[in-house]
Amino acid sequence: MKRNVVLFLYVFFFLLALFVIYVIGSIIHGTLTDYEPEEITPLEQIGEATKKVITDSIVTFANWNIGYGGLGENANFFYDSDGFFTSRGKMVRSSKEDVESYIKGISNLIQKTDADFFLLQEVDQNSKRSYYTNEFEAIAALKPDYQATFAANFKVKRVPIPVLEFWNVIGKTHSGLGSYSAYQATEATRYQFPGDFGWPTRIFQLDRCFALHRYPTASGKELIVINTHNSAYDNGTLKPIQMAYMKVILLEEYAKGNYVVVGGDWNQCPPNFKFDTFAKSDDEGRDYPQMNIPHDYLPHDWLWAYDPSVPTNRKLTDSYESGKTFTTLIDFYLVSPNVKILEVKGIDTDFKYSDHQPVLMKVELMEPVRQTVETSE
Repeated sequence: MKRNVVLFLYVFFFLLALFVIYVIGSIIHGTLTDYEPEEITPLEQIGEATKKVITDSIVTFANWNIGYGGLGENANFFYDSDGFFTSRGKMVRSSKEDVESYIKGISNLIQKTDADFFLLQEVDQNSKRSYYTNEFEAIAALKPDYQATFAANFKVKRVPIPVLEFWNVIGKTHSGLGSYSAYQATEATRYQFPGDFGWPTRIFQLDRCFALHRYPTASGKELIVINTHNSAYDNGTLKPIQMAYMKVILLEEYAKGNYVVVGGDWNQCPPNFKFDTFAKSDDEGRDYPQMNIPHDYLPHDWLWAYDPSVPTNRKLTDSYESGKTFTTLIDFYLVSPNVKILEVKGIDTDFKYSDHQPVLMKVELMEPVRQTVETSE
């Protein structure tokens, strides 16, 4: 009996030591390979748009977090169910068949959507979770006359969670913001948001950023188009820091007389929008981390553009069930006072391809863009 106890303790402490070595090794590896981008980084512009200057005052946008092609209707992501050490019976990644189906649906919708600018978030380039599909290039191929840029915001050699399922971890991840434009940008720049999680959490989290694109118009003004993806899973301290950082740039560009349009996944609701607008009962969404952008974030003549009738994001605790799964609205646009909103439309896909739904917008650049020359006889 005593010998069995000794053997049990020996095996237990041996396995415990292996686990500790594994955890320490994962943290050391993550630290040594940590992606640490500069605050401001020029982005490579892929392809060449056929249009060089915006001569039409009407421009259109499509904004969508595509959920890296892995968070469609069947997804029930373990991390959204407080999984960390184990997956708690939920998925770490969707099946290859589901990922292929989601990507096909995403591609079909983008291909048939007519927009001057596509602002996409969670676009994978080389990630285990999407079976190493280069989604950025695949989407660019759908719009061969568009210019494309990629701003990495999740670049980790190996994400080692769930911690106790070392054979079933998220693994290698390379993902970011994919921006596609029918017009040629004169500048494309990645801006690193300030603020971060503490070490060692930060080495396995996203490096949040926004991508700024500058387009000339016939009037001499510039259209500034920003693709943003703000923090999630934080305690509410990071998003205000990020918003304050972006605010400075927005006001600077507008002060120059430029048009400014921001689209993205803000991971917070627009000012004064009730986070549980689409809930069916008071109990739904009680544990949802409610946060709104402050109503006085910018002067009152800056406008938030969204479709209040269509939710844009769902919970991932379980597979999607229409009318049962909690949904809210965190994907939308912000426009400067010299941009007139003509139409905003949420596209209801029933969350078939992603845990987010696309939002389309048509605007008018208010000051004359097409210059005319008066002639006298």
